[in-house]
Amino acid sequence: MPRERISARRLRIGLALILVMLLVLGFRLFYLQALDPAGWAKAAVGKRLTHVDVPAIRGSILDTNGKVLARSVERFDLVVDQTHADSYKDEGYDRVVNPETGEKETISLEQGLRELADALGQDVDTLSRSLLGDDPYSVIATGVTPQVKDKAVAVHFPGIYAKSTVQRIYPKGQVAGSIVGFMNAEGPAAGLELMQNERLSGEPGSKTFEIGGDGIRIPYATNEVVPAKDGQSIRLTINEDLQWYAQQVIGAQVEEYDAQWGNIVVVEADTGKVRAMAESTTPDPNNPGKTLPEFRLPLSVTASYEPGSTTKLITMAAALEEGIIEPTSKFEIPTSYTVDGQTFSDAFDHGTVHMTAAGIFAKSMNTGTVMIGEQLSKQKRYEWLQKFGIGQPTGIGLNGATAGLLAEPKDWDVRQQYTVLFGQGLAQTSLHTAMAYQIIANDGVRLKPQLVEAYIDPDGTEHIIEPEEGERVVSEDTAGTLRKMLETVTEKGSGKQGKLEEYRVGSKTGTAEASSPQGGYDGYTLSYAGMAPLESPEYVVVVTLQRPQGDLYYLLPGNSFKKVMLRVLQMNNVPPSTGKPETFPLEY
Repeated sequence: MPRERISARRLRIGLALILVMLLVLGFRLFYLQALDPAGWAKAAVGKRLTHVDVPAIRGSILDTNGKVLARSVERFDLVVDQTHADSYKDEGYDRVVNPETGEKETISLEQGLRELADALGQDVDTLSRSLLGDDPYSVIATGVTPQVKDKAVAVHFPGIYAKSTVQRIYPKGQVAGSIVGFMNAEGPAAGLELMQNERLSGEPGSKTFEIGGDGIRIPYATNEVVPAKDGQSIRLTINEDLQWYAQQVIGAQVEEYDAQWGNIVVVEADTGKVRAMAESTTPDPNNPGKTLPEFRLPLSVTASYEPGSTTKLITMAAALEEGIIEPTSKFEIPTSYTVDGQTFSDAFDHGTVHMTAAGIFAKSMNTGTVMIGEQLSKQKRYEWLQKFGIGQPTGIGLNGATAGLLAEPKDWDVRQQYTVLFGQGLAQTSLHTAMAYQIIANDGVRLKPQLVEAYIDPDGTEHIIEPEEGERVVSEDTAGTLRKMLETVTEKGSGKQGKLEEYRVGSKTGTAEASSPQGGYDGYTLSYAGMAPLESPEYVVVVTLQRPQGDLYYLLPGNSFKKVMLRVLQMNNVPPSTGKPETFPLEY
């Protein structure tokens, strides 16, 4: 075959192969650009997309006057993808210096590093170890303010971006710390932070945007924002100033008496609002780990104990309401009193005395209290204790709150059926005691203790929580008679330590053996419960001291009562009492 024909044939074959290859390439391009553009474009965008969670701002916790007890502040964590910086080591990188014109400047990686170190207040060498390397996720700063974040981002260092976070702070520190509660790494851990978390937390949002190969956000690309829904704030019934003062008072008395702990509860009589619930030891929510676990929750609602003689109020209320006694009913009281083979004696020595019911109450006589209370059936005794809230949840809304202990009558032993009449053989918290006295201060109507006064939306709209309708426990006449009996205790009996010069006070003391975890008893619980001004009570204050050391005769919880009651009356501009105290005779 001639050489020319062979060359022509080879040329045609070569051209045919080239044509086939062009057709295949053309078809491929057609497929990529016409038949499946969305898929490839979507995949390319997907590689550039960055999703950032936007946390909701947690609502604040405020006192009754709007003072901040807990709030959240916006903070940022700065993160870098170190792999972006490596390619700019030699040539530096461009950054926009005029957003309006798009003018850029080129700076070296070293200059960017120095500027970033200056913005963050970090050492250059230390910062470089966080910025340079092959780690795609390296944290260079946490919890920085928005101002610091803006300075750092303005450096435009390759691969850096800011993650929004929220930091919880507690400006008042230990004030109401056990009530407010605290957060840990997992979230809300105690107090109202935990129990009101659903309202406080809100709903998080998100941001989605594209980042280019240089690690810088692409200005006009995908930018999707789902706004966060911030949480509600909570305004409490607690008065921050009173709470602080009560904490100082009980802390000082616990230290003076070397007691295990103490607390003071202040309740507004006609609303049930808790104005203070102070513990001798309470956590600083900014650093709760510094406080022992047993003191991180409010013992006013978590610690139950045998209250002792403050419970005699309930026995007297039941006997008056059932028509068993009058305040001046007469009783001959022996040195000791025996019933059902059980002998009861008083805390002080006396021969046979002739006392009124009011005198028995004022002198806190166990013997006379049993003589009065035994006229009630066991079932009645139990029902009256329940009516005053003993053995029932308070509904205060704090984690760890206990209902106390009140066994059913069928489970009472032969002695317990009488000891419950004077506050032994049962257990209650300081808040239980306060709410029992609130009934008498409020003309016989029992209210639920209230700790939350209002919920506040992020836009400032308030949702006021109205006090729940009360339940009548005793008649107005019985409540009025009991208040006069309580004033008799203050003027002539065991409550003199809590007497105020300008205000009439009704009160009752309590002393009970403190049960040991190992069994038996290993100390005493002292308490002082009172209300003022007696002619129209506005506040109830209960002071409790657990296992104080020293001679019981000289341990006076009423001293703390005086200070806190006077403070709450004066700060609320309650006018001094004008009438004279009204009392019943003690003896006949």
